[in-house]
Amino acid sequence: MASETVLEHVLDVNRHGGTEILSEPIAPPKVGGNFLLDENVIDALPVPGTTVIAARSYGMSLWGRTAKITTQLPNGEPRNYFLKVSALGNTGRLMTEGEFESLKAIHTVAPNFAPEPFAWGRYRKEDPETYFLLAEFRDVGEQPPDPIRFTARLAELHRNSVSPSGKFGFHITTCHGKITQVTNCWEDSWEVLYRKQLAHQIQLDEEKHGVWPEFQHVCRLTLEKVIPRLLGPLQSGGRSIKPCLIQGDLWDENTATDMNTGEPFVFDAGSMYAHNEYEIGNWRAARHRLSNKSYVRNYKRNYPVSEPEDDWDARNLLYSLRFNIGTAILIPGCNQRQVVFDDMTELCKMFCPEDLVSGKGKQGAAEEDEPEEPEEPEEEPEEMEED
Repeated sequence: MASETVLEHVLDVNRHGGTEILSEPIAPPKVGGNFLLDENVIDALPVPGTTVIAARSYGMSLWGRTAKITTQLPNGEPRNYFLKVSALGNTGRLMTEGEFESLKAIHTVAPNFAPEPFAWGRYRKEDPETYFLLAEFRDVGEQPPDPIRFTARLAELHRNSVSPSGKFGFHITTCHGKITQVTNCWEDSWEVLYRKQLAHQIQLDEEKHGVWPEFQHVCRLTLEKVIPRLLGPLQSGGRSIKPCLIQGDLWDENTATDMNTGEPFVFDAGSMYAHNEYEIGNWRAARHRLSNKSYVRNYKRNYPVSEPEDDWDARNLLYSLRFNIGTAILIPGCNQRQVVFDDMTELCKMFCPEDLVSGKGKQGAAEEDEPEEPEEPEEEPEEMEED
Protein backbone atom coordinates (compact mmCIF):
# COMPACT_ATOMS: atom_id res chain seq x y z
CA MET A 1 0.00 0.00 0.00
CA ALA A 2 1.32 3.45 -0.89
CA SER A 3 2.41 5.65 1.98
CA GLU A 4 0.45 8.77 2.79
CA THR A 5 1.69 12.27 2.03
CA VAL A 6 0.55 14.73 4.69
CA LEU A 7 0.68 18.41 3.79
CA GLU A 8 0.81 20.97 6.60
CA HIS A 9 -1.40 24.02 6.20
CA VAL A 10 -0.05 27.31 7.55
CA LEU A 11 -2.78 29.62 8.82
CA ASP A 12 -2.84 32.90 6.91
CA VAL A 13 -4.21 35.46 9.38
CA ASN A 14 -4.73 38.15 6.74
CA ARG A 15 -6.60 35.74 4.49
CA HIS A 16 -8.97 34.45 7.15
CA GLY A 17 -9.12 37.31 9.66
CA GLY A 18 -7.70 40.44 8.07
CA THR A 19 -9.31 43.80 7.43
CA GLU A 20 -8.86 44.12 3.66
CA ILE A 21 -8.95 42.00 0.51
CA LEU A 22 -5.69 40.36 -0.45
CA SER A 23 -4.37 41.52 -3.82
CA GLU A 24 -3.64 38.07 -5.24
CA PRO A 25 -6.49 35.94 -6.64
CA ILE A 26 -7.69 32.85 -4.81
CA ALA A 27 -5.59 29.91 -5.97
CA PRO A 28 -7.50 26.83 -7.16
CA PRO A 29 -7.28 23.68 -5.01
CA LYS A 30 -4.33 21.45 -5.83
CA VAL A 31 -4.27 17.67 -6.06
CA GLY A 32 -1.46 16.45 -3.83
CA GLY A 33 0.05 13.21 -2.60
CA ASN A 34 -1.43 9.88 -1.56
CA PHE A 35 -4.24 9.85 0.99
CA LEU A 36 -4.82 6.64 2.97
CA LEU A 37 -8.47 5.62 3.11
CA ASP A 38 -9.97 4.10 6.24
CA GLU A 39 -11.98 0.92 5.70
CA ASN A 40 -15.19 2.61 6.82
CA VAL A 41 -14.77 5.25 4.11
CA ILE A 42 -14.44 2.56 1.44
CA ASP A 43 -17.50 0.76 2.83
CA ALA A 44 -19.47 4.03 2.63
CA LEU A 45 -19.02 4.43 -1.13
CA PRO A 46 -22.62 4.58 -2.41
CA VAL A 47 -22.39 2.10 -5.30
CA PRO A 48 -21.66 -1.53 -4.28
CA GLY A 49 -18.76 -3.09 -6.11
CA THR A 50 -16.97 0.22 -6.68
CA THR A 51 -13.19 -0.08 -7.19
CA VAL A 52 -10.95 2.58 -5.68
CA ILE A 53 -8.32 3.68 -8.20
CA ALA A 54 -6.60 6.40 -6.17
CA ALA A 55 -7.05 8.80 -3.28
CA ARG A 56 -5.06 12.03 -3.15
CA SER A 57 -5.13 15.11 -0.97
CA TYR A 58 -7.17 17.91 -2.51
CA GLY A 59 -7.24 21.54 -1.43
CA MET A 60 -7.11 22.42 2.24
CA SER A 61 -9.18 22.65 5.39
CA LEU A 62 -8.32 24.64 8.51
CA TRP A 63 -9.81 22.02 10.80
CA GLY A 64 -9.09 18.73 9.03
CA ARG A 65 -7.89 17.17 5.79
CA THR A 66 -9.56 16.79 2.40
CA ALA A 67 -9.10 14.40 -0.50
CA LYS A 68 -10.26 13.46 -3.99
CA ILE A 69 -11.15 9.78 -4.40
CA THR A 70 -10.98 8.37 -7.93
CA THR A 71 -13.07 5.22 -8.49
CA GLN A 72 -14.51 2.97 -11.15
CA LEU A 73 -18.10 1.75 -10.92
CA PRO A 74 -18.97 -1.89 -11.69
CA ASN A 75 -20.13 -0.87 -15.19
CA GLY A 76 -16.73 0.71 -15.90
CA GLU A 77 -17.87 4.29 -15.48
CA PRO A 78 -15.35 6.56 -13.67
CA ARG A 79 -16.63 8.52 -10.66
CA ASN A 80 -14.91 10.86 -8.23
CA TYR A 81 -15.80 11.60 -4.62
CA PHE A 82 -14.86 14.31 -2.13
CA LEU A 83 -13.68 13.32 1.35
CA LYS A 84 -13.21 15.48 4.43
CA VAL A 85 -11.85 14.07 7.68
CA SER A 86 -11.53 15.61 11.14
CA ALA A 87 -9.54 14.22 14.07
CA LEU A 88 -10.97 16.61 16.67
CA GLY A 89 -12.87 14.05 18.74
CA ASN A 90 -16.44 15.00 19.66
CA THR A 91 -15.96 18.42 18.10
CA GLY A 92 -15.16 16.67 14.84
CA ARG A 93 -18.30 14.58 15.18
CA LEU A 94 -20.47 17.69 15.59
CA MET A 95 -18.76 19.41 12.66
CA THR A 96 -19.09 16.42 10.36
CA GLU A 97 -22.68 15.51 11.14
CA GLY A 98 -23.70 19.17 11.01
CA GLU A 99 -22.13 19.67 7.59
CA PHE A 100 -23.67 16.45 6.27
CA GLU A 101 -27.15 17.49 7.35
CA SER A 102 -26.61 21.03 6.03
CA LEU A 103 -25.51 19.86 2.59
CA LYS A 104 -28.35 17.34 2.53
CA ALA A 105 -30.90 20.08 3.21
CA ILE A 106 -29.44 22.46 0.61
CA HIS A 107 -29.08 19.73 -2.03
CA THR A 108 -32.70 18.69 -1.52
CA VAL A 109 -33.93 22.21 -2.30
CA ALA A 110 -31.33 23.14 -4.93
CA PRO A 111 -29.45 20.07 -6.28
CA ASN A 112 -27.11 22.10 -8.47
CA PHE A 113 -26.22 24.51 -5.67
CA ALA A 114 -24.50 22.05 -3.33
CA PRO A 115 -22.65 18.72 -3.65
CA GLU A 116 -24.72 15.70 -2.77
CA PRO A 117 -23.59 14.23 0.56
CA PHE A 118 -23.49 10.43 0.63
CA ALA A 119 -22.33 9.44 4.11
CA TRP A 120 -20.67 10.50 7.32
CA GLY A 121 -19.25 8.36 10.08
CA ARG A 122 -16.34 7.42 12.28
CA TYR A 123 -13.08 5.82 11.18
CA ARG A 124 -12.68 2.15 12.00
CA LYS A 125 -9.23 3.05 13.28
CA GLU A 126 -9.91 4.14 16.84
CA ASP A 127 -6.93 6.40 17.61
CA PRO A 128 -7.15 9.28 17.02
CA GLU A 129 -10.93 9.59 17.08
CA THR A 130 -11.63 10.64 13.49
CA TYR A 131 -14.81 11.38 11.56
CA PHE A 132 -15.38 11.61 7.81
CA LEU A 133 -17.76 13.19 5.33
CA LEU A 134 -18.15 11.61 1.88
CA ALA A 135 -19.77 13.69 -0.86
CA GLU A 136 -20.07 14.29 -4.57
CA PHE A 137 -16.87 15.72 -6.06
CA ARG A 138 -17.06 19.01 -7.91
CA ASP A 139 -14.14 20.75 -9.61
CA VAL A 140 -13.64 24.12 -7.94
CA GLY A 141 -13.27 26.99 -10.39
CA GLU A 142 -13.56 30.74 -9.91
CA GLN A 143 -13.97 31.91 -6.30
CA PRO A 144 -16.26 33.63 -5.62
CA PRO A 145 -18.50 33.03 -8.66
CA ASP A 146 -20.01 35.58 -11.01
CA PRO A 147 -22.21 37.88 -8.87
CA ILE A 148 -25.28 37.84 -11.12
CA ARG A 149 -25.64 34.07 -11.43
CA PHE A 150 -24.47 33.35 -7.88
CA THR A 151 -26.86 35.73 -6.14
CA ALA A 152 -29.74 34.48 -8.28
CA ARG A 153 -29.10 30.89 -7.18
CA LEU A 154 -28.67 31.92 -3.55
CA ALA A 155 -31.95 33.82 -3.58
CA GLU A 156 -33.66 30.76 -5.11
CA LEU A 157 -32.43 28.65 -2.21
CA HIS A 158 -33.73 31.18 0.30
CA ARG A 159 -37.03 31.63 -1.50
CA ASN A 160 -37.80 27.96 -2.24
CA SER A 161 -36.75 26.43 1.08
CA VAL A 162 -39.42 25.62 3.66
CA SER A 163 -38.74 25.18 7.37
CA PRO A 164 -40.09 21.76 8.41
CA SER A 165 -41.44 23.26 11.62
CA GLY A 166 -42.38 26.65 10.18
CA LYS A 167 -39.96 28.13 12.71
CA PHE A 168 -36.38 29.40 12.90
CA GLY A 169 -33.63 26.94 13.84
CA PHE A 170 -32.50 23.51 12.67
CA HIS A 171 -32.94 19.88 13.68
CA ILE A 172 -29.31 19.43 14.72
CA THR A 173 -26.29 21.38 15.97
CA THR A 174 -24.19 22.88 13.19
CA CYS A 175 -20.83 24.61 13.38
CA HIS A 176 -19.00 27.72 12.22
CA GLY A 177 -15.54 26.29 11.67
CA LYS A 178 -14.94 24.23 14.79
CA ILE A 179 -17.20 26.21 17.13
CA THR A 180 -20.81 25.22 17.70
CA GLN A 181 -23.80 27.35 16.79
CA VAL A 182 -27.12 27.51 18.62
CA THR A 183 -29.18 25.76 15.96
CA ASN A 184 -30.61 22.64 17.60
CA CYS A 185 -33.86 24.33 18.58
CA TRP A 186 -36.96 25.88 17.03
CA GLU A 187 -38.11 29.44 17.71
CA ASP A 188 -41.13 31.38 16.44
CA SER A 189 -39.16 34.58 16.93
CA TRP A 190 -36.06 35.30 14.86
CA GLU A 191 -35.12 37.96 17.42
CA VAL A 192 -34.98 35.29 20.13
CA LEU A 193 -32.86 32.87 18.09
CA TYR A 194 -30.37 35.52 16.94
CA ARG A 195 -29.95 36.74 20.51
CA LYS A 196 -29.16 33.16 21.56
CA GLN A 197 -26.66 32.87 18.70
CA LEU A 198 -24.84 36.07 19.52
CA ALA A 199 -24.86 35.49 23.30
CA HIS A 200 -23.32 32.05 22.75
CA GLN A 201 -20.52 33.53 20.65
CA ILE A 202 -19.88 36.28 23.20
CA GLN A 203 -19.53 33.68 25.94
CA LEU A 204 -17.07 31.61 23.86
CA ASP A 205 -15.07 34.75 23.11
CA GLU A 206 -14.80 35.64 26.79
CA GLU A 207 -13.71 32.09 27.64
CA LYS A 208 -10.95 32.33 25.05
CA HIS A 209 -9.77 35.92 25.43
CA GLY A 210 -10.73 36.84 28.99
CA VAL A 211 -12.76 39.68 30.47
CA TRP A 212 -12.69 43.10 28.81
CA PRO A 213 -15.12 45.30 30.79
CA GLU A 214 -15.77 47.83 28.02
CA PHE A 215 -16.50 45.00 25.62
CA GLN A 216 -18.85 43.37 28.12
CA HIS A 217 -20.76 46.64 28.35
CA VAL A 218 -21.43 47.03 24.63
CA CYS A 219 -22.19 43.31 24.35
CA ARG A 220 -24.88 43.62 27.00
CA LEU A 221 -26.40 46.67 25.32
CA THR A 222 -26.35 44.95 21.95
CA LEU A 223 -28.20 41.94 23.35
CA GLU A 224 -30.69 43.91 25.47
CA LYS A 225 -31.26 47.07 23.42
CA VAL A 226 -30.01 46.84 19.84
CA ILE A 227 -31.36 43.40 18.92
CA PRO A 228 -34.94 44.16 20.06
CA ARG A 229 -34.83 47.51 18.25
CA LEU A 230 -33.61 46.09 14.93
CA LEU A 231 -35.10 42.58 14.82
CA GLY A 232 -38.35 43.04 16.75
CA PRO A 233 -39.96 45.15 13.98
CA LEU A 234 -39.40 42.36 11.44
CA GLN A 235 -42.22 40.36 13.08
CA SER A 236 -44.48 43.04 14.52
CA GLY A 237 -46.80 45.75 13.26
CA GLY A 238 -48.25 43.39 10.67
CA ARG A 239 -44.82 42.50 9.27
CA SER A 240 -43.43 38.97 8.95
CA ILE A 241 -40.35 37.18 7.63
CA LYS A 242 -39.93 33.66 6.29
CA PRO A 243 -37.51 31.17 7.88
CA CYS A 244 -35.08 30.54 5.00
CA LEU A 245 -32.53 27.76 4.68
CA ILE A 246 -29.08 29.38 4.66
CA GLN A 247 -25.58 28.07 3.96
CA GLY A 248 -24.49 29.65 7.23
CA ASP A 249 -20.83 30.56 6.62
CA LEU A 250 -20.88 32.05 3.16
CA TRP A 251 -17.55 33.67 2.36
CA ASP A 252 -15.32 33.71 -0.74
CA GLU A 253 -13.79 30.27 -0.28
CA ASN A 254 -16.99 28.43 0.65
CA THR A 255 -18.47 29.01 -2.78
CA ALA A 256 -17.17 28.51 -6.31
CA THR A 257 -18.00 28.02 -9.97
CA ASP A 258 -18.27 24.36 -11.00
CA MET A 259 -15.65 23.94 -13.73
CA ASN A 260 -17.74 21.29 -15.49
CA THR A 261 -21.12 23.03 -15.54
CA GLY A 262 -20.27 26.72 -15.12
CA GLU A 263 -22.85 26.92 -12.32
CA PRO A 264 -22.15 28.41 -8.87
CA PHE A 265 -22.29 26.14 -5.84
CA VAL A 266 -21.64 26.26 -2.09
CA PHE A 267 -19.99 23.90 0.40
CA ASP A 268 -18.60 23.82 3.98
CA ALA A 269 -22.12 24.59 5.16
CA GLY A 270 -23.33 25.17 8.72
CA SER A 271 -27.00 25.69 8.01
CA MET A 272 -30.17 26.69 9.81
CA TYR A 273 -33.48 28.32 8.95
CA ALA A 274 -32.93 32.03 9.50
CA HIS A 275 -33.79 35.50 8.24
CA ASN A 276 -32.38 35.49 4.71
CA GLU A 277 -30.49 38.76 5.33
CA TYR A 278 -28.42 37.05 8.03
CA GLU A 279 -26.60 35.17 5.24
CA ILE A 280 -25.38 38.51 3.83
CA GLY A 281 -23.95 39.69 7.17
CA ASN A 282 -20.76 37.75 6.49
CA TRP A 283 -20.21 39.74 3.28
CA ARG A 284 -19.78 43.04 5.13
CA ALA A 285 -16.18 42.27 6.14
CA ALA A 286 -13.82 44.11 3.80
CA ARG A 287 -11.50 41.06 3.70
CA HIS A 288 -14.12 39.20 1.66
CA ARG A 289 -14.47 39.64 -2.08
CA LEU A 290 -18.19 39.15 -1.52
CA SER A 291 -18.13 42.60 0.10
CA ASN A 292 -18.04 44.00 -3.45
CA LYS A 293 -21.22 46.02 -3.92
CA SER A 294 -22.16 44.04 -7.01
CA TYR A 295 -22.91 40.96 -4.87
CA VAL A 296 -25.16 42.77 -2.38
CA ARG A 297 -26.87 44.82 -5.09
CA ASN A 298 -27.66 41.77 -7.21
CA TYR A 299 -28.86 39.77 -4.22
CA LYS A 300 -31.31 42.56 -3.34
CA ARG A 301 -32.63 42.46 -6.90
CA ASN A 302 -33.45 38.77 -6.45
CA TYR A 303 -34.77 38.93 -2.88
CA PRO A 304 -36.39 42.20 -1.75
CA VAL A 305 -35.19 43.87 1.44
CA SER A 306 -37.30 43.15 4.52
CA GLU A 307 -39.40 45.87 6.12
CA PRO A 308 -38.54 48.22 7.76
CA GLU A 309 -36.35 48.78 4.69
CA ASP A 310 -34.58 51.77 6.28
CA ASP A 311 -33.06 49.43 8.89
CA TRP A 312 -31.33 47.23 6.29
CA ASP A 313 -27.80 48.56 6.73
CA ALA A 314 -27.98 48.54 10.53
CA ARG A 315 -29.33 44.97 10.47
CA ASN A 316 -26.49 44.00 8.17
CA LEU A 317 -23.98 45.46 10.63
CA LEU A 318 -25.72 43.62 13.48
CA TYR A 319 -25.58 40.32 11.59
CA SER A 320 -21.89 40.81 10.78
CA LEU A 321 -21.09 40.72 14.51
CA ARG A 322 -21.84 36.99 14.73
CA PHE A 323 -19.39 36.11 11.97
CA ASN A 324 -16.64 38.46 13.13
CA ILE A 325 -16.81 37.22 16.72
CA GLY A 326 -16.49 33.71 15.32
CA THR A 327 -13.39 34.81 13.42
CA ALA A 328 -11.95 36.37 16.58
CA ILE A 329 -12.35 33.03 18.35
CA LEU A 330 -11.04 30.88 15.50
CA ILE A 331 -8.12 32.90 14.09
CA PRO A 332 -5.30 33.64 16.57
CA GLY A 333 -3.60 36.98 16.05
CA CYS A 334 -6.42 38.70 14.17
CA ASN A 335 -7.95 41.97 15.38
CA GLN A 336 -11.60 41.04 14.89
CA ARG A 337 -12.44 41.40 18.59
CA GLN A 338 -11.58 45.08 18.30
CA VAL A 339 -13.59 45.32 15.08
CA VAL A 340 -16.62 43.82 16.84
CA PHE A 341 -16.19 46.22 19.77
CA ASP A 342 -16.10 49.20 17.40
CA ASP A 343 -19.15 47.97 15.46
CA MET A 344 -21.16 47.29 18.61
CA THR A 345 -20.25 50.75 19.88
CA GLU A 346 -21.50 52.25 16.63
CA LEU A 347 -24.81 50.39 16.92
CA CYS A 348 -25.20 51.50 20.53
CA LYS A 349 -24.56 55.12 19.52
CA MET A 350 -27.39 54.80 16.99
CA PHE A 351 -29.98 53.06 19.15
CA CYS A 352 -29.14 53.49 22.85
CA PRO A 353 -26.67 56.38 23.23
CA GLU A 354 -27.75 57.30 26.76
CA ASP A 355 -27.19 53.75 28.00
CA LEU A 356 -23.79 53.68 26.33
CA VAL A 357 -22.64 56.86 28.08
CA SER A 358 -24.15 56.06 31.48
CA GLY A 359 -22.71 52.57 31.41
CA LYS A 360 -19.23 53.90 30.75
CA GLY A 361 -19.57 56.17 33.78
CA LYS A 362 -20.63 53.28 35.99
CA GLN A 363 -17.77 51.17 34.67
CA GLY A 364 -15.25 53.87 35.52
CA ALA A 365 -16.62 54.20 39.03
CA ALA A 366 -16.54 50.45 39.53
CA GLU A 367 -12.90 50.32 38.48
CA GLU A 368 -12.04 53.04 41.01
CA ASP A 369 -13.81 51.09 43.76
CA GLU A 370 -11.81 47.93 43.00
CA PRO A 371 -8.12 48.95 43.05
CA GLU A 372 -6.96 45.39 43.74
CA GLU A 373 -7.88 44.20 40.23
CA PRO A 374 -6.30 46.68 37.81
CA GLU A 375 -4.11 44.23 35.93
CA GLU A 376 -6.64 42.26 33.81
CA PRO A 377 -8.41 45.29 32.30
CA GLU A 378 -5.02 46.82 31.45
CA GLU A 379 -3.65 43.70 29.77
CA GLU A 380 -6.53 43.30 27.34
CA PRO A 381 -6.18 46.64 25.51
CA GLU A 382 -2.45 45.97 25.14
CA GLU A 383 -3.27 42.64 23.55
CA MET A 384 -5.74 44.31 21.20
CA GLU A 385 -3.07 46.78 20.12
CA GLU A 386 -0.74 43.93 19.30
CA ASP A 387 -3.43 42.32 17.18
